[in-house]
Amino acid sequence: MSTNNSEYLAKRQLKGGTAGWLLLAGLGVSYVISGDFAGWNFGIAEAGWGGFAIAAVLMAIMYLTLVLSLAEMSAAIPAAGGGYSFARQAMGPTGGYLTGLAVLIEYALAPAAIVIFIGSAVEALTGFNGPWVYALFYLAFVGIHLAGVGEALKVMMVISGLAVLAIIATAVVLITNFDATNLFDVAVTDAAGASDFLPLGWYGVWAALPFAMWLFLAVEGVPLAAEEAKDPAKDVPKGIIGAMLFLLFTALLVVVLVPGAAGAKAMGASAVPLVDALNATGNSDLATVVNILGLAGLVASFFSIIYGYSRLVFALSRAGYLPRSLSITTERKVPARALIVPAIFGFVVSLSGEGDLILAMAVVGATVSYALMALSHIMLRVKQPDLPRPYKTPGGIVTSSIALCLSLIALTGVYAFDPRAFLYTMVLFIVGAAYYFGYSAKHLVAKSADEEFAMLADAEAGLNTAISEG
Repeated sequence: MSTNNSEYLAKRQLKGGTAGWLLLAGLGVSYVISGDFAGWNFGIAEAGWGGFAIAAVLMAIMYLTLVLSLAEMSAAIPAAGGGYSFARQAMGPTGGYLTGLAVLIEYALAPAAIVIFIGSAVEALTGFNGPWVYALFYLAFVGIHLAGVGEALKVMMVISGLAVLAIIATAVVLITNFDATNLFDVAVTDAAGASDFLPLGWYGVWAALPFAMWLFLAVEGVPLAAEEAKDPAKDVPKGIIGAMLFLLFTALLVVVLVPGAAGAKAMGASAVPLVDALNATGNSDLATVVNILGLAGLVASFFSIIYGYSRLVFALSRAGYLPRSLSITTERKVPARALIVPAIFGFVVSLSGEGDLILAMAVVGATVSYALMALSHIMLRVKQPDLPRPYKTPGGIVTSSIALCLSLIALTGVYAFDPRAFLYTMVLFIVGAAYYFGYSAKHLVAKSADEEFAMLADAEAGLNTAISEG
């Protein structure tokens, strides 16, 4: 690389020491929390409650094993690229880029889908919807991120806290109306393996997998904050595992209590299951409050995934995989262009109005990235057994092998539900791969992951020296 390393990286610095493990756990919950309010319940329409419960347990196991694998890799390789950084260390530049591309597809598309759902929620409350609403939310929340990471993460914690409060209040009220027979009111079909517990048979379980993922989708983004953590080796593993355990708790509350109080059939068709369940059980005042706080949940996920994609684009750009100008940071150490450019892309995609299709495409990107990240864990254990690992995954490669197998099964589940989402996402992969093989592979900043991390370490040491001398 012809550019002086220290000069190049001096323009591409994030603000370290901003986030402790609690803030990182909050970030993990915030990524996901909107999925508890809506989306997951359509899996009941695909599989009945019993079939969806099986799908949800399988996806909970997939995410838990993946999170435990990511906790180890994030402690050993604390870089802002998250899954991209792990895969580059394990599989070289091409494996790193393809993993980063998969995560980028997920993180660039998810806000576009969520802003469409935000538009529907705003319309229910105010009567306004459409492109102006989408543009307003993108402008407002990209603007908050431009103010600085500390400010942004604190705003996010407050918003997600309100959303969590709404879920817990709903659960407390609905527990008094719970009736197990309500879980099994979906009519039994003649599908293979159909029963009262599996009214749509085993195929339904397969098609319900993408919806079960909505209960946990994007929690894997916590390591993207590694370079801004106070003590990455300790804070990132504690943050991502803490977030996952809390999300297992909220998933259990909504999946059991909402259909158990208001009926699985009705909830499988509901656009706002928590609100409809409260109305059905005579709790209309709380339903109104939860409707408003459900918007807070959508906003929390929208807000935090914007943070996630900006750090990923920053890391891929800094390494030369994407145009290098995207990783230049402001005086506040904010990657402004990495925030703005994907926001423009997301806004244009949101104009389609196809929220469900866009989210299904994000799930395809996610499942591909999960398989590659789990494979990275296995390869790092085999190829670099002596790599310092401040946190070690319980079960080792057995744990990451479970995540790998289940992520591949989940990927096929998207095809079972909507082949269009699968095919459209493959087109995005082909375009991204063509850019890499045609241009960026020849213009990488460092030839290997070790070289890249050594450059970052040197730049950070130089920055710390400059600060202490100043």
